[in-house]
Amino acid sequence: MQENMKIKTWLLFLLLTWVNSILMAQKLSDYVDPFIGTAFTGHTYPGATTPFGMVQVSPDNGTDGWKFCSGYHTDSKSIIGFSHTHLSGTGAAEMGDILIMPVIGDLPFQAGEETDTSTGYRSSFSNESEKASPGYYRVKLDDYNILAEVTATPRVGCHRYTYPASTKAGILIDLEHGIGDKTTESYIRVVDAQTVVGKRRSSGFTNDHHYYFCARFSKPFTRVHSYEDGEISNSQYVSGKLTKLLFQFATGDQESVLVKVALSTASEKEAIKNLDAEVPGWDFDQVHAQTEEVWNNYLSRIEIKAMDEGQKRSYYTSLYHALLMPNLVTDVDGFYTGWDQKLHKSETGEMYTNFSLWDTYRALHPFLALIYPEINSKLVKSMLERHRQVGLLPTNEYGMRETWCMIGNHAVPVIVDAFLKGDTSFDPGFAYEAIRHAQTFDHNKADWSNYDRYGYFPFDVSSVESVSRTLESGYDDYCVAQMAKALNREEEYRFFSKRSTYYKNVYDKSLMLVRGRDSQGNWRSPFNPFSLTSESEGGDFTEGNAWQWTWHVQHDVEGLIDMFGSKEQFVTKLNTLFETNIDDLPGHEAVPDVTGLIGLYAHGNEPSHHIAYLYSIAGRPDRTAEIIREIFDRFYLPDRDGLVGNDDCGQMSAWYIFSAMGFYPVDPISGKYVIGAPQVPEIILSLPNGNRFTIKANRLSEKNKYVKAIHLNGKPIESYSIKYEEIMKGGLLEFQMTNKPR
Repeated sequence: MQENMKIKTWLLFLLLTWVNSILMAQKLSDYVDPFIGTAFTGHTYPGATTPFGMVQVSPDNGTDGWKFCSGYHTDSKSIIGFSHTHLSGTGAAEMGDILIMPVIGDLPFQAGEETDTSTGYRSSFSNESEKASPGYYRVKLDDYNILAEVTATPRVGCHRYTYPASTKAGILIDLEHGIGDKTTESYIRVVDAQTVVGKRRSSGFTNDHHYYFCARFSKPFTRVHSYEDGEISNSQYVSGKLTKLLFQFATGDQESVLVKVALSTASEKEAIKNLDAEVPGWDFDQVHAQTEEVWNNYLSRIEIKAMDEGQKRSYYTSLYHALLMPNLVTDVDGFYTGWDQKLHKSETGEMYTNFSLWDTYRALHPFLALIYPEINSKLVKSMLERHRQVGLLPTNEYGMRETWCMIGNHAVPVIVDAFLKGDTSFDPGFAYEAIRHAQTFDHNKADWSNYDRYGYFPFDVSSVESVSRTLESGYDDYCVAQMAKALNREEEYRFFSKRSTYYKNVYDKSLMLVRGRDSQGNWRSPFNPFSLTSESEGGDFTEGNAWQWTWHVQHDVEGLIDMFGSKEQFVTKLNTLFETNIDDLPGHEAVPDVTGLIGLYAHGNEPSHHIAYLYSIAGRPDRTAEIIREIFDRFYLPDRDGLVGNDDCGQMSAWYIFSAMGFYPVDPISGKYVIGAPQVPEIILSLPNGNRFTIKANRLSEKNKYVKAIHLNGKPIESYSIKYEEIMKGGLLEFQMTNKPR
């Protein structure tokens, strides 16, 4: 009897061990590969962060040029160090604040050349020694034989450096370092043998941003070497534009030294508070485990049954990338330096910065509003607080500073979408005045007097990007009109509704394309509809051409179809877009932002993202299915070079997430999602109201890419869209897939 009990106990132990191993193997964070997008022009970074965290501690191997917009590119074979702020997937270089680098010996205070580590303190490394997962990064620094590991909490970067035996092991803090910017003011001050505080202010892509920091070492340092604007000494306080301190100590073989670095925009005192609150101890593995748990909680809101392991990696990495930005700016007790550069204490919750709204209003914010509305609500309140402080909503803001690098006022659709979806966390009257002001008050790239006078932005008066600005302003006008209608502001509803039709004024019927016009109403001539332009070239289009921008009428696709004369002609023109080889055309020159080409279609640039779904609206869902499958097969791969263009703060990833589910928000504020063709056999959404919504693609395969029939909770769907309210009720959306177009 006792022997049987022992056997049963042992079997139970084995069963529990097996179950536990299965559960451990099924951590969703295991399917995230932060290296996806770090090659080609994805411009992502592999380092450690938390969802929407203030700190992104990641390796930098370059600081200048297009290649190093995130500080890291997988082709580089040397590392400068680990800085604490990074942008994900942008087309402009910025951040890279507060660089930490572990070293051995007395070295030059300069980083040196990327391809020759003997010229500075940087170190060579190999991709084979790297490992990254949500909240963790590891690499071997070959020149020093140091194992470097980093993890993070929302406001603190945690470093663990394992050294060889040395009497001159060291840690360098370099405040000259920055990605694409220049330090304008900095200081570093030693508090005691384990604590350092300081500040870095810089200017580059953002006109002016700053961070205070507190760094604390697990091992007291015994020597300090300082660098102050070219002067080397042993001072424990340095200030200027080029400030660096090297802290040295003796280490035994395989001894680990930890560094905790907290940031704050408010003060060094607040940085210390952040450090003490978030990482009071020295257990690196515990911090890593807690951060991994946070990531798994976020990732678990979506469960998928994928076609294969690669697809699962692509999906959860896309979800990970969609949860990186915008970024927290308030300290643990609510303090922050505001958009007006004054000290504030937030009374309405956490505040956020780093808004790339020209990109993210299209799919990222609609995705957050659907699955993570509590986050989207905080972002909307941050936008409105910015308006309260400086009188304008953000357009493309980084480090609390507006860059004006893109067009449109696309905080407008994000705010309106939140309002229409029932977000009650902000004052709708104040929000409406903010969006109305954005669409009527002249500011950079928004000369409304000309827009109202001519019904478009004339290229001879309004300078560059005139057609793209007209189209995007029309969408924002439509959004203001919908909120005005909901608030019973009839006169303003009519005013902004009229404006939303101005896209028709730049449509040339003879070409069936949009085209620039001057203040006399004349079409631009000569005119090459294939010529790719951007602001720097002085053209009428933003990072694209007439063929790519003609379809940018997200709010009135039926009206756009009418301008073509019929659905058949509309589809014919769409076919030409996807089937024309741009390389064979005269006057075509490559633009870095225009990538991921299928004919003239450019998936690597956001204005194209809704175009494939226009086929469904025009009655050709088979063509939508074909294009989406090609995009998935060619432009989203589970490799370092798996992204075909800039991830643009999660927008490219959000497109993938929506399209894998089988629908997409062509008009982000409409509450409708245009149906495409699912790319994953099954997806389960854990909705914020507690309901679960399951999407099944029965018989989905490489050949079965077309949709034969769609049922919502057993009832057939005949329209080309599904409503937000239908999803939020929970239930089952079922696609029957086939190998033949219907």
